[in-house]
Amino acid sequence: MKKHDPNNERIKREYFTFLKEAKRQSESSIDAVAKALNRFEVYTKYREFKTFNRHQAVAFKKDLAEQKGQQSGKKLSKAMLNSTLMHLKRFFEWLAGQPGYKSSLQYLDAEYFNLSEKDTRIATARREKPVATLEQIKHVINIMPAGSEIELRNRALIAFTLLTGARDSAIASMKLKHVDLSAGSVFQDAREVQTKYSKTFKTYFFPVGDEVRQIVADWVIFLRDEKLWGHDDPLFPATHVTLGDTHRFEAAGLARRHWSSAAPIRTIFRNAFHSADLPYYNPHSLRNTLVQLGETNCQTPEDFKAWSQNLGHEQVLTTFYSYGTVSDRRQGEIVQGLTAKKLLPQPTAKEIAKELARELAEQR
Repeated sequence: MKKHDPNNERIKREYFTFLKEAKRQSESSIDAVAKALNRFEVYTKYREFKTFNRHQAVAFKKDLAEQKGQQSGKKLSKAMLNSTLMHLKRFFEWLAGQPGYKSSLQYLDAEYFNLSEKDTRIATARREKPVATLEQIKHVINIMPAGSEIELRNRALIAFTLLTGARDSAIASMKLKHVDLSAGSVFQDAREVQTKYSKTFKTYFFPVGDEVRQIVADWVIFLRDEKLWGHDDPLFPATHVTLGDTHRFEAAGLARRHWSSAAPIRTIFRNAFHSADLPYYNPHSLRNTLVQLGETNCQTPEDFKAWSQNLGHEQVLTTFYSYGTVSDRRQGEIVQGLTAKKLLPQPTAKEIAKELARELAEQR
């Protein structure tokens, strides 16, 4: 059975290079595109892309709507349908302009990948996601064991994520020199730290509690003073694994090297939240917690702008659009508060004039 088409593979590689180099998309984003294209090729039995037409798009769209997820066993969500079809639409729009394909493909045929307006609204509707409260995260940190080097690291890791809002990929690549305890800041230098879009910025510790900050400070001091590690050593080192007496691999303290990926960080989070009998919240979700904290604490636009920059957002709208949906609870508090203010008795014009005259008299 045919498993691929050589011409398709060649043009897909060109498209992936285009996405990476011209559109600056991440590897994970390109992987999602590759999966969408693979779904389409499996459906067409790997026919060459030059044969694409609107009838293929319509037929694939119907077939995709009937497919079921491998794990859930349920039909694919509208969001999954929409993202898959949009990846295909953009690919064939791009392909229609490439040499060797211009005469074979019609640019407008890619429009037939669109979902109906109703399904698109369902797919793109913003839904409130569960966000861990500050109290829940602190509870997780407080009950984590701290008897060994590895346990100290794991506890400090979650405390640091809450304190800085740093992404897990950045944390995995961070060095001791990037933390300034006296200034209460972290310098996320894109030359060495894997930040999103390779942005370089400084993050000041968020006001999440002195006890959280102290755990991070104690960890940094432990590495510097007791382990005698230097500026270029990892802030959160990988686990040193050795072959134990039972001829099985065992954890044996800390290795003087970085994790190769952020996967171990997510495992630490999962185990910690499960040990606390709480739902698993991944490292990135703590940024949502910090945004909600900012919505409560920030009193002026300048306050929230600074809070947004502290998360690495150049535009405050990024914080609002990506993280800043007001929760149902907070929405109710604000609206009810505004209603209560309106119900308070308002001073009359005569009363305001009388009060103004009194203040002027006192100033003479």
